[in-house]
Amino acid sequence: MVQYNFKKITVVPSGKDFIDIILSRTQRQTPTVVHKGYAISRLRQFYMRKVKYTQQNFHEKLSTIIEEFPRLDDIHPFYGDLLHVLYNKDHYKLALGQVNTARNLISKISKDYVKLLKYGDSLYRCKSLKVAALGRMCTVIKRIGPSLAYLEQIRQHMARLPSIDPNTRTILICGYPNVGKSSFINKITRADVDVQPYAFTTKSLFVGHTDYKYLRYQVIDTPGILDRPFEDRNIIEMCSITALAHLRAAVLFFLDISGSCGYSIAQQAALFHSIKSLFMNKPLIIVCNKTDLQPLEGISEEDMKLIMEMKAEAVKTVIGQGGEPTNDEGVLLTMSTLTEEGVIAVKNAACERLLDQRVELKMKSKKINDCLNRFHVAIPKPRDQKERPPCIPQAVLEAKAKQAAEKEKRKTEKDLEDENGGAGVYSASLRKHYILANEEWKEDVLPEILDGHNIYDFIDPDILQKLEELEREEGARLEDEENEDFEMDGEELTPKEQAALAEIRKKKSLLIQEHRMKKSTAESRSIVPRKFDKDRKFTTERMGRQLSALGLDPSLAINRARSRSLSRRGRKERGRLTEEIMMLVMLWIWMLTNKIRSCE
Repeated sequence: MVQYNFKKITVVPSGKDFIDIILSRTQRQTPTVVHKGYAISRLRQFYMRKVKYTQQNFHEKLSTIIEEFPRLDDIHPFYGDLLHVLYNKDHYKLALGQVNTARNLISKISKDYVKLLKYGDSLYRCKSLKVAALGRMCTVIKRIGPSLAYLEQIRQHMARLPSIDPNTRTILICGYPNVGKSSFINKITRADVDVQPYAFTTKSLFVGHTDYKYLRYQVIDTPGILDRPFEDRNIIEMCSITALAHLRAAVLFFLDISGSCGYSIAQQAALFHSIKSLFMNKPLIIVCNKTDLQPLEGISEEDMKLIMEMKAEAVKTVIGQGGEPTNDEGVLLTMSTLTEEGVIAVKNAACERLLDQRVELKMKSKKINDCLNRFHVAIPKPRDQKERPPCIPQAVLEAKAKQAAEKEKRKTEKDLEDENGGAGVYSASLRKHYILANEEWKEDVLPEILDGHNIYDFIDPDILQKLEELEREEGARLEDEENEDFEMDGEELTPKEQAALAEIRKKKSLLIQEHRMKKSTAESRSIVPRKFDKDRKFTTERMGRQLSALGLDPSLAINRARSRSLSRRGRKERGRLTEEIMMLVMLWIWMLTNKIRSCE
């Protein structure tokens, strides 16, 4: 069975892109360096290689386009006529013919210029011939640019066509626009066709799939057809006509008996009679839709007469295919896609009629004689009164008896989970088999953990109050420890000295925190040149001013910092060194202050 997959057709580049692709590949895949001092045979071979390689690439690309696009005379007639309706067969063949002609021209150009290159007598002559050969090839491609653009548009549209198998079981839905065809296919399949209250919502063929008796059926929703001459029908209507003409399918002709589609029953009957020739040798069912708005029994006598005439014509199509209608009810059915009344009955009737026809056609074919003996079931007739029971081996009887004697296997929670919908639907109970004194305890939120007590029994009701008391006691103890810290020999510090000491401690802690923060982010810190460092946080001048304000000689510290700053290990390390120096200076000032006080 031939499968048509138009999505695999390679993209067709435009003329300019085509030339860029081939020339860039030639530039990349062939040698590019040549000198006039080379032997003339080497120069000829160099440029002949470029011409041949370019021609081969053009030939491969153009051959791929010609081979991948389907030939309308070789594919299934349904696809052949559909492509003719959508793209015009003459234009399609003309475009592919131009591509084929360009391929032959490029091959001829390459052959001619390779022959001329064999007689090239200089580097300049060979190079000029190569340029002329590639230029003529590119000119040929530029001339077929419109054909390439046309083929690319066809490829994109063909890739969006539904995947229809002309040989499989098919149900075809047809009728006037807005009679409920798309609503019906949405009910029995998952095609999700757009449904709107206006006509011609469906502008192309849509395909869905449904199952009946373990067999897969494809359901095709066709665009609406109007009752007018064949020559006046547009492309949208011709898609439906093409499907009706070439697909061996069960046809559902939809009638809107309520008239809400904008067309009367007489107009719909006229359409039926105008296209009834397309229904021959196909199972045909007339479906009266929208019975929720207008029941079939409530229509006028004239409309009922028209429907009965259509039913008679449908019966004739059944007789025309060599069968006999067993009942008239299978030809005329009613339903409502809004209330879903009769939808499944229509689907089952169509599938059943199609299945019977396909079996009947296979029974009439010659191939069935080779496999009829496989379908024959022989039932022997009794020849005497003697009973002949089935012979069952003794080993099989013993195995069955042993299997029956075995105890039934206990169902685990995993088995119950699989039976009740799987994970996420069934929640396994881990407490079901707990052995407790009372069955009600199994589902306790707080189960017993020790001697009949659970967690709640061990909770102290005054725990929050005791926690607050403990925190207050710890806070008082920490304050006493802070006051006792750093006790020095000698007299106690005055309030002014205590304030200075607290300031020193605070400054020390801030410096430590700042140092740790800079250390942790040192790798991600951007390096700022010294001339752009406007703040100048750590400089010897600033350190000297601070020490002078305290009444100290800053020369020693400044000389020490300058001697260390001459190191060439990078700005990051110098910054760390400056911070350490500042900490040492502050610590030295603090120790000096304490020493002065002790001497006093």
